[in-house]
Order: sequence, then structure tokens, then C-alpha cells
Amino acid sequence: MGISFFCTEKIYLCKLTIQIQYTIHKMKGVLLVNLGSPDSTEVGDVKRYLDEFLMDERVIDFPYLLRSLIVRGIILRIRPKKTAAAYKKIWWEEGSPLIVITKRLLEKVQTQTSIPVEMAMRYGNPSIEYGLNQLKNKGVTDVLLLPLYPQYAMATTQTIEVLTEKLVQTKFKGMKITKFPAFYNRTEYIDALAKVTKTYLDANQFDHLLFSYHGVPERHLYKTVRTKNHKKIVDHEYCCAPESEESKYCYRTHCFETTRLLVEKLGLQEGTYSQAFQSRLGIDKWLEPFTSDRVEELAKSGTKKLAVITPAFVADCIETLEEIEMEAGEDFLHNGGEEFKMIPCLNDDNSWVSALVTWIQEWQNK
Repeated sequence: MGISFFCTEKIYLCKLTIQIQYTIHKMKGVLLVNLGSPDSTEVGDVKRYLDEFLMDERVIDFPYLLRSLIVRGIILRIRPKKTAAAYKKIWWEEGSPLIVITKRLLEKVQTQTSIPVEMAMRYGNPSIEYGLNQLKNKGVTDVLLLPLYPQYAMATTQTIEVLTEKLVQTKFKGMKITKFPAFYNRTEYIDALAKVTKTYLDANQFDHLLFSYHGVPERHLYKTVRTKNHKKIVDHEYCCAPESEESKYCYRTHCFETTRLLVEKLGLQEGTYSQAFQSRLGIDKWLEPFTSDRVEELAKSGTKKLAVITPAFVADCIETLEEIEMEAGEDFLHNGGEEFKMIPCLNDDNSWVSALVTWIQEWQNK
């Protein structure tokens, strides 16, 4: 009787353990988050989107009243019409390229993962609140928050993390959030970037490869880096030592490291590549050199075939399709260049899907 009871009890405990593990496993989920897009190219939708975007205190980091005066008193009176026209140039039949591409990426990732995966945008739709609610409805209580930004910045990764924390405190109490760190130097990301880039470099003999990263005001670096050891910014020099405590949140250092690692992976020779920053706003001091200036300089100095890669973006959007492919391309040709190619972002390339799946599975199995 004793042995029989012991065996029965042991079997019951084993089944209970398996059930608990299964339940915990099913409680995990992933939220992929990108920047966002207007709902349409209509001026009203673009204006609403820009208001949400530019009124974020981590994008334009001025006191509220000053920020409101600049954004709502000046920018939103003149910019929406121009921005709407730019969106119309790159808009796809299915909708915003950024949204469409992210949906495609999500679908591929979901087929290779056993836990729920949702997508959200920091601005516009689908919102982070919507994404968290979708996961909650599927029973998820443990979320891997994965901002789709390789390099950490106050106006990108940090604002996603801050808003998500606020939503958890107010509307999703009890939900656990794990923040996925910046992946600017992760092997899987660099390998995927190298694969996509090499395809275009091998097919064309370009004279120069320009790395174009999204620009940020210099003051953002000093606000984001959480030590007082951040060096003064000097052209072509690291402002933080790679792998140091200072570099953990330094966007500029992350950009330098992504460039260095990809250059090594592709075997590029000195003088055949350079780095610049795009999308500046206002009269503040922004990271330099500027992409627009560098493109013109390369064309005028005799570069005939120029390729541009945008490693700060994992999905093609208005900043790559309109600002780089169209505007920068036109400037290059106008100033003496002969051939211009914007290398597409990772988008939903299978190598990028595999990288995301690898990271998700690593977290899932912890």
C-alpha cells in the first residue's frame, strides 16, 4: 500500500509540475515596437501623428509650454501639408510601408515561435496599449518588450520603455516587462545586416558606401548617458569607450560600433566608406557630419557610384524611402554623381527574422 501510494503521488506531482511549466510557458509573450506612421496621407491624419510625435518630451526635450509653442504654434501650422506630400510619394497600396513591413515581419516571426507575438507603434496605430491588451487577452502576463531600434536613444528606445512602464503601472498592473537591450553589436543583427548589404554590393561596383544614421541633438547624449564621464564630442572619435558603462546608452557610440563591426564583416577598405547623420530639426547642435552635406561632398569630389545604408532603421519608412532614396539620390546625381543606390533595410528578410526568433527563444527558455 505504501509503495503504491508513493508511486501514485509521484506521478501526480510530475503531472502537476508539467502543467505548471506549461502554464508559465503560455504566459510569456513578445511585443515588437517601432516608431509609427500616420493612418493615411491626409493632412489631418499627418497633423495628429506629428502632434503626438513632436510633443513627446523625449523627442523635443523642452519644457511643456515652450514645446507646445514650438510644435503647436509653429510646426503644426506649416509642416503637416509638406509631410503629407512626402508620405504620398512613398505610400504603398496596402498602406504605410513601415506598418506593412512590420506586419510581414510579425507574421514570419510568429510562425517560428511558440508564444504570442504582437506589434505596436510608439506613435499612431496600433498603439503600445493596444499591443499589450492583445497579449493580455491571450493570457500573457510576462512580456518581452523589444523596441526595433538597434542603437539606444532617448527619442527612440527610451520613450518606448517609459510609456510601457507607465501603461503597466496604470492599466496592466501585475504584468511583468522585460526590456530587450540595444542590439547594435549583436552578432545576429550584424550578420543579417551584412547579408542584406553584401547582396547589393556584390551586384554593383560602388565607389563608396555611406552609413547614414538618424540624427539626434548632442544634448540627448548627455541626458541619456547615466554617468558623468561622457567625453566631449569630437569628429570621427568615440565619445564613450565601447563596452564601457558610459557606452551602454550612448547612441553615437552605438552607431560607431555598428559601422565598425559591419565594415569588418564586409571587409571594406579604408576610404571606401564613411558615416553621417540625417533628419535634423531646428537650430540646436545635432550630431555631425550631416548626410545631406556628405552626399553632396562625395558627388563633388568625384565619387560616381554611391550606395547608402541606414542601419538605425530595420524597416523602410519615410526617412529611408523619401529622405534618402529620393532626396539624397537626387542631390547626388545633381552634383555630379552617376549612380545612387539606397540599400533596403532588413525589413522581413529571413536572416532578420531568424535573429529575432533567436533572441525570443533565448528569453523564453530562461
